[in-house]
Amino acid sequence: MTVETSAFPTLAEQAARLRAGETSSLELTREALQRAHASRPVLNAFRFLRDEAALLDAALADRRRAEGDDSPLLGVPIAIKDDVDLEGLPTAFGCAGDFPDATEDSPAVAKLKQAGAVIVGKTNTPELGQWPFTEGPAFGVTRNPWQPEHTPGGSSGGAAAAVAGGIVAAALGSDGAGSVRIPAAWTGLVGIKPQRGRIPTGGELFHGLTVLSPLALTVADAATLLDVTAGTGDTFRKAARREPGRLRIGLSTRIPFTAMKTKLDPVVEAAVRHTAEALEGLGHEVIEVEPGYGLIGLTFLPRSLTGVRDWTLRVPEPTKLDPRTRGNAHQGTLLAGALKLSKALEPMLQRRIGSVFGRVDVLLTPTTATPPPKTGAFDGLTGWATDQTMIAACPYAWPWNVLGWPGINVPAGQTADGLPLGAQLLGPSHAEERLISLAAQLEEVERWPERHPARVW
Repeated sequence: MTVETSAFPTLAEQAARLRAGETSSLELTREALQRAHASRPVLNAFRFLRDEAALLDAALADRRRAEGDDSPLLGVPIAIKDDVDLEGLPTAFGCAGDFPDATEDSPAVAKLKQAGAVIVGKTNTPELGQWPFTEGPAFGVTRNPWQPEHTPGGSSGGAAAAVAGGIVAAALGSDGAGSVRIPAAWTGLVGIKPQRGRIPTGGELFHGLTVLSPLALTVADAATLLDVTAGTGDTFRKAARREPGRLRIGLSTRIPFTAMKTKLDPVVEAAVRHTAEALEGLGHEVIEVEPGYGLIGLTFLPRSLTGVRDWTLRVPEPTKLDPRTRGNAHQGTLLAGALKLSKALEPMLQRRIGSVFGRVDVLLTPTTATPPPKTGAFDGLTGWATDQTMIAACPYAWPWNVLGWPGINVPAGQTADGLPLGAQLLGPSHAEERLISLAAQLEEVERWPERHPARVW
């Protein structure tokens, strides 16, 4: 079930209305905060809301515009995931406990403020971003706007719910194993995982696996958020308006090595193959390929689990952590000795897997192996059972975090009962412009920004 697109204005549309004097930042921000509060009992997208501070920022944005400022996000409400520092609010990263307020903004947040964005709040994430579902004792259950009995995914699930639910037009999330691409797939959004280092983080996140990443309704909006946070001017916005040229696209449904039982759901495979057909209809050549993933998973675990251990050392009340988190932190301690080797193997993996780009320009794969699970599907599972269930649903995204290369989730249709599905466009090092151009071209024919969930709150 869908509603009119006018109820889900894009970043570009809101910015245009502000420039034309048809609305004010104060008005847009009040509306976003009202939607955030009204949706909270159902969607539960936000951990923290900035009612007073956001309105003050909006008033400042209106004054800046009156003085002639036309920064790209000036006065537009957005959200950020609760794993980056925002002055005056805690960075709890999904955990329970009394966290101190951040005393300064993270570099990406500072860039957003400089561009005039109004940050209405920080969105929910599972404990330390570990899982593709956004649930936990610290904040409850975050739900999918398309069907609230299903998860929006994770770990940027709150950010995805806020955008797909029409609370804000875009949000800044993070992607350490698909944590933006997975919820984008399961909520019908565009999610860009940029090149490692593209957006400043103020320090290495999860030993290089995690990058900050935009989520939005359209490719152009995601590109705008990427330009602002990366400080790249209008590089990626221009790419969204540029034809990609005729490309050779490699279609791969092969699941990378996981050492666990995994299987691609036929509904997802059909959606990805539909995307391949749409790309062929645009004049691109699509061929079947099999990237040489090898045993890449063995290099992922030391980095991810040691990263969990590192974050648990910052938690003020570790006894409140999920037992699965404590178990992962313990495993991280045991694997810390393999961390150096895991990083040292990265160039070899880049050469091996990257050899596929000698045959193709872009790789097309599923983003997930299944449609979005129901909320509570991971409740009461042991750590091992959680890993098995999680990897069975999401085995496709994480290799690009090991490689540090860019990828974009694009909507790929829906299940018969209306749950969104996604596909990944993946590229070699520093290929964001090509991927953005291709995604924008696909958006023109697939017209996914016109599909929105009916409001359930």
